[in-house]
Amino acid sequence: MGKDYFSEALRKHREWAGKLEVRVRVPLENMEDLSYAYTPGVAAPCLEINKNPSSSFELTRRSNTVAVITDGTAVLGLGDIGPEAGMPVMEGKCAIFKCFAGIDAIPLCLKTKDTDEIVRIIHMLSGSFGGINLEDIASPRCFEIEEKLRKLCDIPVFHDDQHGTAIVTGAALLNALRLTDRKLDGVNIAINGAGAAGISIAELLFDLGAKNITMAASAGILCDGDKMKNPAHAKIAKRTNRAGLRGSLADAMKGADVFIGVSVANVVTKEMVKSMAVNPVVLAMANPVPEISMQAAIEAGAAVVGTGSSAEPNQVNNALIFPGIFRGALDSGAKDINMEMRIAACHALAGIISDGELKPDYIIPSVFDARVVPAVAEATKKAAVESKICR
Repeated sequence: MGKDYFSEALRKHREWAGKLEVRVRVPLENMEDLSYAYTPGVAAPCLEINKNPSSSFELTRRSNTVAVITDGTAVLGLGDIGPEAGMPVMEGKCAIFKCFAGIDAIPLCLKTKDTDEIVRIIHMLSGSFGGINLEDIASPRCFEIEEKLRKLCDIPVFHDDQHGTAIVTGAALLNALRLTDRKLDGVNIAINGAGAAGISIAELLFDLGAKNITMAASAGILCDGDKMKNPAHAKIAKRTNRAGLRGSLADAMKGADVFIGVSVANVVTKEMVKSMAVNPVVLAMANPVPEISMQAAIEAGAAVVGTGSSAEPNQVNNALIFPGIFRGALDSGAKDINMEMRIAACHALAGIISDGELKPDYIIPSVFDARVVPAVAEATKKAAVESKICR
């Protein structure tokens, strides 16, 4: 994306003055309409919900409403820019919820970085929503916030930077391996970036069947037993790096079949790709500039390349997942989005592309593919029912 694109986007945002608005779903044209929608008639649903709080999902719009919540500490690749500055992203996400899945979404940007305060605020608000989408909250606090909220709330709480990224990455990798005739449990995977996305990708890949994953952070390869300030790093180190490798990202990539990047721009060279196994898969997803360009990775021998850019084929984009997975969760009355639902969503997304369609520059569908949301929603709903977490 060049400066002209950013300039035009800024102009459009001034013109739009916001990407969302409220619309009324009921007629309010006379006193009788008002008596049903408001006083005195509204007392009847109020009393019904008082007797049975779960009936709020039937008698209000709660069943189709999601809160998109940030504290502004990890907005896009811009970092800690504050809650107000995160609002355009939250509005954009809400617009995607509505346009792609028909879900009403409300952006909420919280003016606090205190973990317990954020948890308390969201829990106190949760009775107004059918689901909570956490967004752009810095690691490692995001893990603790989500974990606490999932225990407290009786509605789905989903940190999209973690799980949405993981599910889309998993689907892209499953198809890349299908194309190159390899199995997930037989490949060596190097992941660069041990934040919310990287750790969640590793955890999902393990649940999908991966055996050998090595993770690198800015200080180098994570190795169990090393002193680490980040408890999330220490936890994932116990499951990764079975070979006990030490060193830099370059060391992690030697002989690897797969590279997954959720880190920063231009940290992977052609030489590093050349050091990988034959016909490697490279998913370089740093935004707006990937760890290595698609062209450079292909020139270095990569068989399949994906990035986070809409300007390239194989865009690994969270928007492929969060509308459908919430649609399925809301429609099933799920109280959580559990691992069974995430795995089902991953396989559903991968399965959209048939063997006949699959090719190096088409391992993941477009966000505008009309098959995506229905397939992901149906698979998620079925998994929710089968895992018995529905209301």
